[in-house]
Amino acid sequence: MQHAITLARRAQEQGEVPVGAVIVENDQIIGEGWNQPITTIDPTAHAEIHALRHAASNKQNYRVPGAVMYVTLEPCVMCTGAIFHSRLAQVVFGAYDPKTGAAGSVINLFENGLLNHHASITGGILQSECTKLLQDFFRERR
Repeated sequence: MQHAITLARRAQEQGEVPVGAVIVENDQIIGEGWNQPITTIDPTAHAEIHALRHAASNKQNYRVPGAVMYVTLEPCVMCTGAIFHSRLAQVVFGAYDPKTGAAGSVINLFENGLLNHHASITGGILQSECTKLLQDFFRERR
């Protein structure tokens, strides 16, 4: 999670909402990303999507079963869908997102039995640090 926080700070330096994501398999980082929708003019350029693309490229496979994603913010609906399609085993996140969180804050897709794949979810890891990073960013913007 510490590396994900470092990546979130990279996003912040670029004027992006500070969210970072890391994908780990067998104790090795296989993917990483940070928010870049403004920089890339791409609404899908969330940290999780970049990390998934990076991991898939490294593995030469669009699926990364058994891997774990660490992300500083609770995934949104779009990112949760991509997580499910990638077959990640687990997602660990820091800050809860009361506006767009799809792991329990607004909706919980991780517990929806109608979906054909699920990942286990753990929230609140280094929550204070992840939340403060976001709060400081938005405070400066206002």
